[in-house]
Amino acid sequence: MKKNIKADQEYHLVELLKKNDSGAMRRVYDRYVEYLSAVCARYIVGEADRKDVLQDTFIKIFTTINRFEYRGEGSLKAWMKKITVNEALRFLQKNVAANRVEYEPQLHDCADEPEIDGLPDEVINDMILSLPTGYRMVFNLYVFEQKSHKEIGQLLGIAADSSASQFSRAKSLLAKKVEEYKLTHQIRECHGRTMDRSSKKTFRRPQDCCSREPLAGH
Repeated sequence: MKKNIKADQEYHLVELLKKNDSGAMRRVYDRYVEYLSAVCARYIVGEADRKDVLQDTFIKIFTTINRFEYRGEGSLKAWMKKITVNEALRFLQKNVAANRVEYEPQLHDCADEPEIDGLPDEVINDMILSLPTGYRMVFNLYVFEQKSHKEIGQLLGIAADSSASQFSRAKSLLAKKVEEYKLTHQIRECHGRTMDRSSKKTFRRPQDCCSREPLAGH
C-alpha cells in the first residue's frame, strides 16, 4: 500500500499542536490563514470585524485541538473551517439582529437560478456579502456548508420553513442584483449555462432544484 506522506505530515503537525508547539502553531496559521479568512469574509462585512473573528477562530483552534480526532488528509482543514463558520455565526448573532426574518415586500420567493455566468467571482462575492444579515447567513450555510434547512434552523434558532423562505428571498435579491449588474455592464448572457459545482459557481444542489454552491473559499 502506498504511503500517504502528506497525511503523515499533517498527522504529525496535529500531534505537535496538541503539545502546544509554537512552531506548529505558526505553520498552521501561515498555511490556513488565507483560506479561513476567505471563509470568514463570506459572513462578516467589516474588515476589522473579520480580523476579530479570525483571531477568535485561531484561539479556539489552538485551545480545543485536543478534542480534534485526526481522520485523514483534509480532516484538519474541515474542522478548522467548521470552527470559523461557528465563530462568524456567533459574532453575527451577538452583534446583529440576525435572527429576525428580514423581508423585502417587493420580493417573491425565487424558484429559478440567477443567471450569473460571465460575472467575475469577486462581483458575485460582493453581491452575496451585500445580502441582509439573516439572508446571508442562511444562504452561506445552505450553499457553502451544505446544511439542510432543518439544520440551519437549529443553528440559528429559526423554523426550517423560515430558513427556506429566507434562502428563496436571498436568491431573488441576488437575481435582481445580477440583472442590474448585467444591464449596467452589458454582459452577454450565455443561454443554457448556469454555474456548476465543479467550477464552484453554481447555486444548484445535486439532489434538488435549489441553489447551492456559487463560489468556494479557496
